[in-house]
Amino acid sequence: MSQHPSLRLSSAGKKHRNVLKRHERIEKLKSQSKWNSEANSPYGLPKVKSQKLKAKSSKAEKEEATEEKKA
Repeated sequence: MSQHPSLRLSSAGKKHRNVLKRHERIEKLKSQSKWNSEANSPYGLPKVKSQKLKAKSSKAEKEEATEEKKA
């Protein structure tokens, strides 16, 4: 019997998540210097933007390089 595609583990880590867990939000706030563990409570955290970064393919980079050389 085969496994349903939605249950495979390899695809679980590749999806972009819009919602961060509490510890992930705290880490992001620390990196932005907006978190003070003494003064702030871990409850009622402010919203943190989670942006999906697109990686350029090597093909697109090569095309841009050739266009720059022509100009």
